[in-house]
Amino acid sequence: MITKPNRKEMRLKRHRRIRRSLWGQSERPRLCVYRSNKHIYAQLVDDSKSATLAYASTLDAELKVEKPWNKDSAKSVGELLAKRAMEKGIKAVVFDRGGYIYHGRVAAVAEGAREAGLEF
Repeated sequence: MITKPNRKEMRLKRHRRIRRSLWGQSERPRLCVYRSNKHIYAQLVDDSKSATLAYASTLDAELKVEKPWNKDSAKSVGELLAKRAMEKGIKAVVFDRGGYIYHGRVAAVAEGAREAGLEF
């Protein structure tokens, strides 16, 4: 019997397909986003060294968000990540949406990072 894949399997399949064409380097790292039901996480990854260069999430004490599940807090995660990237001298990134559609909280992270000075 053939079973229909669930939402998580489909997202991971899309993510693998996207990752075939995206590659983060030290001069232009990959900004990858993970979205759970309550929180949102973003990090800058150098794929050539397999290292995380900077990260931010709604769980950071620096943000102090009351509602971590809305677009405003996602935008502040993008701004915080861009601030941390600028401190390390990173100005340009490749955006990895992680298999999610570019809408809502995922788009808000990108928008916040762009407004804070990162180039996509």
